[in-house]
Amino acid sequence: MLRYIATRFVIWVPSVLLVMMAVYALAFYGAGDPIKLIFLRAPGDVAYNPERIEAIRESAGLNKPFIEQFGYYIWNLLQGDFGNSLSSGRSVWAMVKAAAPVSFKLALCSIVLTALVAIPLGMIAALNQNRRLDYIILGSALFLWAIPAYVAGPLLMVGLIVLLPGVNVPYGWGGVFDIRILLPLIVLSFQPIALIIRQTRAAVIEVLSEDFVRTARAKGVPEIVVALKHILRPVLTPVVTQLGLIMITIVNGAIFVELVFGLPGLGRLTVKALTNSDYPVILAITLIGSFLVMISNLLVDILYPLLDPRAADARRSR
Repeated sequence: MLRYIATRFVIWVPSVLLVMMAVYALAFYGAGDPIKLIFLRAPGDVAYNPERIEAIRESAGLNKPFIEQFGYYIWNLLQGDFGNSLSSGRSVWAMVKAAAPVSFKLALCSIVLTALVAIPLGMIAALNQNRRLDYIILGSALFLWAIPAYVAGPLLMVGLIVLLPGVNVPYGWGGVFDIRILLPLIVLSFQPIALIIRQTRAAVIEVLSEDFVRTARAKGVPEIVVALKHILRPVLTPVVTQLGLIMITIVNGAIFVELVFGLPGLGRLTVKALTNSDYPVILAITLIGSFLVMISNLLVDILYPLLDPRAADARRSR
């Protein structure tokens, strides 16, 4: 297992380097000059001082060729230095360290909510295949999947204000146990719930045709016992494989959810960095996002043999 994990890390490193180089190239060639943008937003005529702009660009190392800038950034990164923000001058690590807990807590709550809601609904839909309840659950899942977070967030906020005029707008962050987290959590979980409902339904329908399920039913085992003891574990195997895709969906949705609901997380920091062409912050968040997806896929590879012994036998036979 340790050798397998080390192999995955070795494969992951060049992939992340390519992603970071692509992001750096997009920022370098297409996002505009961050120093000039800072001056353009400043009051007065300071934006029309090219000598000062060039001096600051030189002190920040932005007058060097692309490859040299990127190589210098990677060298500093290997030493644990994420650099400083070009727009605020603050340490990038300090900015990420302040914003990351909010996003991580929100993502973890979203995964828990997705599992608690989607897996039971998917099983209920499969056990009532081609009946009215199945159509309602599957239709609702398709509807949730079709609504992006940047549409669902404002609509739910407006709907809450219209239906409950006396309720305060859920804006800002007060922790996991604050009631303001409910609406952004629901919006962020829409698409993951839809994905897992469909995946669970398909997996349960496949398992229902297995001999051990038919044997348990023929012996008169109660349906709830059949579902929890004989169906649930085989169903978790294909569901767990979607963890990486769920993480990607949550990371993408968090950008809009945090912006709409005023959450001081990585998503809001990403929008601000993109607006200011803040290379160091953009690259740091890209690195964190790549690491989260990689860890999710690695967890899937570790959990899969535990849920399905056949996968463990196949891995040992290689």
